[in-house]
Amino acid sequence: MAGKWLKISVLIMAFVFILTGCSDESGGEAGANSDQTEITLGFYSSGSADEKMNELIEKFEAEHPDIKVNTQNAPYQQFFQKLDTQIAGGTAPDVWLSDGVFVQKYAERGAAKDLTEWINEDLNKDEYYGLDFNKDSDGKYWGVPQGIQIGALFYNKDMFDQAGVDYPDENWTWEDLKEAGAKLTMDTEGKKADDASFKPDSVKQYGLTFFNITEGWMPVMKSYGGGVLGEDLRNSIVDSEENKEAVNYIVDGMERGIFTDPSDLQAFQSPMSPFPSETAAMRIGIYARTLAANETGVNYDVTVLPKGPDGERFSPTIANSWVISDSASDEKAKAAWEWVKYWVQEDEVQKEWAALGEAVPVKKSVANSDLFLGSGDKPANKQAFLDSFEHAGTLDVNAVWSEWVKKFGDNINRAFLNETSVEEALENADEEVQKVLDEFYENQ
Repeated sequence: MAGKWLKISVLIMAFVFILTGCSDESGGEAGANSDQTEITLGFYSSGSADEKMNELIEKFEAEHPDIKVNTQNAPYQQFFQKLDTQIAGGTAPDVWLSDGVFVQKYAERGAAKDLTEWINEDLNKDEYYGLDFNKDSDGKYWGVPQGIQIGALFYNKDMFDQAGVDYPDENWTWEDLKEAGAKLTMDTEGKKADDASFKPDSVKQYGLTFFNITEGWMPVMKSYGGGVLGEDLRNSIVDSEENKEAVNYIVDGMERGIFTDPSDLQAFQSPMSPFPSETAAMRIGIYARTLAANETGVNYDVTVLPKGPDGERFSPTIANSWVISDSASDEKAKAAWEWVKYWVQEDEVQKEWAALGEAVPVKKSVANSDLFLGSGDKPANKQAFLDSFEHAGTLDVNAVWSEWVKKFGDNINRAFLNETSVEEALENADEEVQKVLDEFYENQ
């Protein structure tokens, strides 16, 4: 078991660091008295949110004088690198905040405690968003959401107004997006993408910024009826006609200069920069992307993601979650569960965290309240994030998610850069993804 953890690649961790936030490592204070159960709580830092996290921990301790919480945190990438090492050495925190894409990794590798019984006894599942995203094929629950990231279509209202293009709505298909995107794309001479003299190699304003699994190819592929893994999450379905149609759609948008391709993004400080810097009129974005847009003052709003050719819609969802260590003693695990319950059941906790604007609240009553929907902050149509739950799905997460994502990404980027055909890219990706799956699951 330890060997599997130690093989986890630092490069793979770097590949997915953009999904969540980060801060400096700090240790909690020791010194619990003999009447207290002492637990270690680990979380990846996220700047100003650290202060609020520590405030909530203090309030928890005040309400639970029999529990002492020591904290362990670090920037995103360092936190998960250290956590993998700790799990291998049997020194993991008793409870930690996991990026939602890693919950099944911890479950399938024996590091996470099965929370099914406690969830069934203590939580009313209908009151929360995202619980089922931590459920495996056997119906077991391995984590409880801390906050939800769900995808929507962000659009710059000023750019749409200047181009005379109607704002996107729930009726849009991906073809509608590309048609509008062509009118919103402009080269350095002011020519639009639907102009015969437009230069796709000299774009100064893109219709859509497009990158990575969550905010790029997965929503398109899924809405076209494709995807990467089958229902059992152990077999690749990459080389399919649905995926070919979806990827050809993307490649066409990139060749025409309407969508950013991987080389275009190298000109930016971050692949997330084009929309808040007003270099792109639209983006596929999770809820956390509202922070940068609000900070820069972009005049924007959001709507649900477009539909595929058969009317399917897919909203990529990441339920960042509390996970309890399987190696924690019964006493510490029960104390950790008290923390988890405190987080999701207490309206005040949910409201205080929601006020940071980092994620969609887990508790439905808070998410559907004026605190979230009517806060006055952009975007005005926050309801679109909640409506997207009707079409929500995970990113085909399993024990080797990071590994297969890298294999798929490396191959599909070659198609995006016109280094190979779509057919060849998908064939190679299918083989390499399946190899990753087989190497892990055949040894289980």
